[in-house]
Amino acid sequence: MKLLFIKISIVFGILFLLNACGVKRSMEDRPDITGIEKIDTTRTKISDNHYRVGKNSLYKNKHGIWELYIEGDALERGVISGSLTRELMHKQETAFMEKIYELVPETGYRNFLEKTVAWFNRKMYLHVPEEYKQEIYGTSLFGLEKYNDFAPAYVRMLYFHGAHDIGHALQDLMLVGCTSFAAWDDKTEDGQLLLGRNFDFYAGDEFAEEKIAAFVNPDKGHKFMMYTWAGMIGSVSGLNEKGISVTINAGKSKIPMQAKTPISLVAREILQYASSTAEAVEIAKKREVFVSESIMVGSAKERKAILIEVAPGNFGVYKVENSNELVCSNHFQSEAYTEDNRNLKTIAESHTQYRFDKMQELLSKKEKLNPKKAAEILRNKEGLEGTNLGMGNEMAINQLLAHHGIIFKPEENKVWISANPYQLGAFVAYDLDVAFKKFEAGNVSGSVMFAEETIAEDPFVNSKAYKDYEKYRKLNGKIIEAISKEQEVSEDKIKQLKNLNPHFWKAYKIAGDYYFQQKEFKKAVINYKQAKRREVTTLPDEVYLDKMIKKSYRKI
Repeated sequence: MKLLFIKISIVFGILFLLNACGVKRSMEDRPDITGIEKIDTTRTKISDNHYRVGKNSLYKNKHGIWELYIEGDALERGVISGSLTRELMHKQETAFMEKIYELVPETGYRNFLEKTVAWFNRKMYLHVPEEYKQEIYGTSLFGLEKYNDFAPAYVRMLYFHGAHDIGHALQDLMLVGCTSFAAWDDKTEDGQLLLGRNFDFYAGDEFAEEKIAAFVNPDKGHKFMMYTWAGMIGSVSGLNEKGISVTINAGKSKIPMQAKTPISLVAREILQYASSTAEAVEIAKKREVFVSESIMVGSAKERKAILIEVAPGNFGVYKVENSNELVCSNHFQSEAYTEDNRNLKTIAESHTQYRFDKMQELLSKKEKLNPKKAAEILRNKEGLEGTNLGMGNEMAINQLLAHHGIIFKPEENKVWISANPYQLGAFVAYDLDVAFKKFEAGNVSGSVMFAEETIAEDPFVNSKAYKDYEKYRKLNGKIIEAISKEQEVSEDKIKQLKNLNPHFWKAYKIAGDYYFQQKEFKKAVINYKQAKRREVTTLPDEVYLDKMIKKSYRKI
């Protein structure tokens, strides 16, 4: 039963798109698509890495990042985006669906999950603005037909936007643990506002392979850029032409009973329509969300950043006083949440406070910041005062699982986005003003990146330590799978797991779990104790190790 529950939890988190309930209602509520037949979707293939539809284009630069430009009204943007990125969308969908088949191969369990997720998402469409439903509908025209048995493409794409929300709400699937910062005045070299963040959202290696720098020129609102993936019209990290930057950080949520407005669409609305922090607050206030989230908004005009902290039934705004920096991890800081028990428990038991303190430490030790130094902060893998946390520890700013890192300089309308892997690849620079001028002229024949300001890749990617970590990740997955299936693992493999990541507590915890299952309780105790000698991520993790040590001793 426990294994089944874990499977259900994992799939429920990943399977936000597998809705069959609300399907009928959602299709009845199909947005106005008048004039869709007049939209030219003819895609011209210039090369394997370059496509065009009119002035709209998709180009893959030398760093492996796709640069997408779309313009027009909502329906046009959706249809053209779907046409341009169709293969990338198919890759994303296939990655999700194959993961589902792997985790839940039994038809009966899949049917159960289909009904569960369906019930959860039954009214999401009521909370999505018409404009964004139109855009999602246009994109969905290019979804894979073979998954229509689960739900029609429009419905799948609609619920696709709840990924971030549902993933971090589930206690058994901590997909999100982001850290962000903002600095200005005497904390930066030129006094300008500078923001950085890691988007620590992990849904499998394939999910993060094809990243898109999307430049959007809508018929309403402001032009903006966001770092995203195919099929996603919501925003997790972005900057608009008015110098408003938006990033989202998950807060601790109870498991919601019903989907409402996805956070990514709230962030998208702020990007498209806000030109000040006050306008951003008003947009966030009018949307009913279903999970807890911190939205960091930077403003070039005001030269400051704020946190908009939203949750079902609560709302707060956090502004720093007499300070020139703002730090955000995964707990709330505004007065509205000072007595919130869930928030207080998160601070006490999770790794959010540790990362918050580490970010403050890094900001205090760094010289005045510039984009290169901001990238160094986002790539930091150490604990407080240089403690070795092991590779992949969620206590680190760089957990070695990020979908991306991103840096904003809103007063110059510049942004830096990380190429693969994680935030270790080059931070590719873009000047929004220059990029949009090129796109609107319609004569872009290559990349619009601002090459002279691109930040080089982290030397760590070429190190033995990095190669060992990647080997550790793969071996760790195989051993966890073997434990779940009660299969034997060679002694050499267990030793190799620990040798590849010797400072990480989880390597020893996994070894302890394996030996406990094999009834080798003395070896289990030794490994659990070794895990405790390292930096254990959370209080519940420490409690687990203590419990397993006691259980092992009782069986010796």
